[in-house]
Amino acid sequence: MALLDDVVSVPRRTMTVFFMIDTSGSMEGNKIGAVNDAVVNVLPMVDEISQTNPDAEIKVAALEFSSGTKWLYNEPKLASEFVWQDVRAGGLTSLGAACIELNNKLSRSGYMQAASGSFAPAIILLSDGGPTDDFQSGLTKLKSNKWFQAAIKVAIAIGDDADKDVLKDFTGSSESVLIVHNIEALKQIIRTVVVTSSQIGSKSSTAGDVSKQDQVIKDITDAVGDIKGAESAAAPAPAADNYDDWD
Repeated sequence: MALLDDVVSVPRRTMTVFFMIDTSGSMEGNKIGAVNDAVVNVLPMVDEISQTNPDAEIKVAALEFSSGTKWLYNEPKLASEFVWQDVRAGGLTSLGAACIELNNKLSRSGYMQAASGSFAPAIILLSDGGPTDDFQSGLTKLKSNKWFQAAIKVAIAIGDDADKDVLKDFTGSSESVLIVHNIEALKQIIRTVVVTSSQIGSKSSTAGDVSKQDQVIKDITDAVGDIKGAESAAAPAPAADNYDDWD
């Protein structure tokens, strides 16, 4: 028997991209429409990254929150199998409840149960306002979660009314918070964040001593300068350059 006959393929690990999407009433109209459009168009890109990645397959999970929370599927799905169901806006902003729900799923008994092991996930939070429930209690619980601590975390502040301090608390730094002011900027930033997080998060390692979080933020920050109507919360642009226009 040839030696090659004894070679057993090693199963790839799993890396999950989590969307946390604010579907409160203030997101109604063009904001939620842009989110739906952006996610539909970025899923094939995630699928391509997954299929060509020797280290990991990439799955997607989506949690919407308004006056409560709801997972779009009851388990993470491969991007090729994730049929996006357009979310609709209405209700309050239960971000604290969303943190508790995410904490429940970031466990071996929840969504991190891949038999071949998991890379730390990427968590992308999109919101245009502030929490209407007990956010701090929910976040405190989530921050004790080891998967959350290791995760790539990016928040997208949709418009001037988004509570940037809350989003900074969630991600851990203002550099991880991106502000968008119009429909096209929102679409481009979602695409940039998802693709960059998928590419870097699904690798076995990053160059040198740079963490995956730091590498993602560096790459995204470099890209933001070329997107009109988008900025980093760590270096906000002058008001004359970035103003809300959701028509």
